[in-house]
Amino acid sequence: MTYAIIENSGKQFFTQPGKFIDINHIKAKVGDIIYFNRVLLLKSNNVVEIGYPFINQIKVKAKILKHFKDKKIRVYKMNAKKGTRKTKGYRSLCTRVLIESIENTENILK
Repeated sequence: MTYAIIENSGKQFFTQPGKFIDINHIKAKVGDIIYFNRVLLLKSNNVVEIGYPFINQIKVKAKILKHFKDKKIRVYKMNAKKGTRKTKGYRSLCTRVLIESIENTENILK
């Protein structure tokens, strides 16, 4: 089982080839190929490689599947003694990507 932990927009994601992840919106078209080069950890054939802070020789190849809006987050503000109530909602833009492969550029793991 080969997997990698990548960082994107301040969040860490567990990735495996053939799985998909939902990340913050990326300005690219559906079907485009993107690469994540901020790999924090890689496990391949019972060998674990940890980056300090990143592994420079590893890239994760992904394909953009779709763009969508995440579920709504409701913000409620209330002032009890005045009777003021205010509700706002927010839906963030997300992108779903399919992890195609974990590419090794310099054969650090065999």
